[in-house]
Amino acid sequence: MFAAKEPGSSPVAVIEKSGSIPASEDEHDVDYDEVYSYAEQRKIIHRIDRRVVSMLALLYIISLMDRMNLSMAAIAGLNKELKLQVGTRYSVTILVFFVAYTVFQPLGTVLTRKLGPRWFLSSIVLAWGVVMIGNGFVHSWQELAGLRVVIGAFEAGYFPGAVYLLSTWYARYDTQKRYTAFFGIGCVAAAFSGILAYGLSKMDGLAGLGGWRWIFVVEGCISCAVALFSYVFLVGFPEDAQKAWNFLNEKERDFVIRRVNRDRGDAVTEPFSLGAFLASAKDLKIWVFAFLFFCVTMVGYSINYFLPIILLGMGFNVAQAQCLLAPPWVFTGIFMSVQAWISDRYRLRAPIIAVNAVLALIGLAFMGFHSNNSVRYFGVFLVIAGASGNTPPVLTYQANNIRGHWKRAFCSATLVGAGGVGGIAGALVFRSQDQPKYLPGIYAAIAANLCILLCTAGLTMWFWYCNRRARKGMIVIEGLQSFLYTY
Repeated sequence: MFAAKEPGSSPVAVIEKSGSIPASEDEHDVDYDEVYSYAEQRKIIHRIDRRVVSMLALLYIISLMDRMNLSMAAIAGLNKELKLQVGTRYSVTILVFFVAYTVFQPLGTVLTRKLGPRWFLSSIVLAWGVVMIGNGFVHSWQELAGLRVVIGAFEAGYFPGAVYLLSTWYARYDTQKRYTAFFGIGCVAAAFSGILAYGLSKMDGLAGLGGWRWIFVVEGCISCAVALFSYVFLVGFPEDAQKAWNFLNEKERDFVIRRVNRDRGDAVTEPFSLGAFLASAKDLKIWVFAFLFFCVTMVGYSINYFLPIILLGMGFNVAQAQCLLAPPWVFTGIFMSVQAWISDRYRLRAPIIAVNAVLALIGLAFMGFHSNNSVRYFGVFLVIAGASGNTPPVLTYQANNIRGHWKRAFCSATLVGAGGVGGIAGALVFRSQDQPKYLPGIYAAIAANLCILLCTAGLTMWFWYCNRRARKGMIVIEGLQSFLYTY
């Protein structure tokens, strides 16, 4: 049921003959390679970090900035001018973005592989940047909602493509630090877009445009400029590393491929087969991972989209509400970095996810039920750290426990697709009529974190049971003799 196979199953990929190193080694304690010393290996890996992780994080900043600017514009005059607070208009405008985002998710990883990350990811960033500029010239909430659908369709390809690309470059116990850097840098930097939005809103009246319109126009132009930059510096998969300008030579590329093969034996791309791609759907754990991510994103997206409005309800003014978004994200960035080091160093996944869920539960209790607004704002720190901070651990948990390029692609699509559904749910559970405390949304977020705890406990018990049988030679996990689940 969970893809543990009986002895005699043929492995998905053949480990190189030099791969006598156990699959559990990581960059902290490995000193092996027939070509490079340990110090030289670290230099290569850090060069990959600077080029791959930093470029993907930069594009993710743009993605989040263009996603979150709706809430910034809402309190800067958009709600008033387009009457978004009437009925469920604001929620619908958020919801239609995620409908398109979810529908087009499955294409993300496939097109990233078929067209190449540099051309595909850079092109969709450029496309949604152009549409974002158009958001600044709408005259009705229906026009705005229509453009958000188009942005959702273009943004759908980025996150699954980026997650998939990252997973192909690193061994299993290097991944959470990289996912955290990619996600954390993006989120912390995007949180400061509230300050940028406040400054742009002060352009109110310039060239006859309202301040909220300038938020969309200027941030759309920034997206286009970064997309053009990424055409030059974004890199593809390890086997294509030589094609990237001023990156890895042939020997260094081969080292990266050897390193991944030693860990999980799937560095070399498998030929595309629709049957192989869809066969992964039979593995139940993939859907449990997807449900975990749904729960995480439902809480994360709902808080991000409604937090500026919630802060207004706490008594803060517009300027304070836009600027007070940054401190919780700075705290979350530091928290995630420490957590990632612990997680990779001690090879822990499930306990980290559980701790974050408990932290989010405490924060939600403060936000929803405490009478003091300062305490409620402190709860925001805990909720963002526990909910949005759980994204890298869940991504890593999934990536560590699967093998094969097309299974990895299918998992990225289902995981991030479930995240899109979480965004839809987040738009529905926090409703304008529930302000200022939004208690139905708080209850839904509490339920989501309880589900995270239950699913994580169930997976941990199953993985422990499978590993125990694999060590006794009773089964082969994921088609590879030395492979063990991480929990």
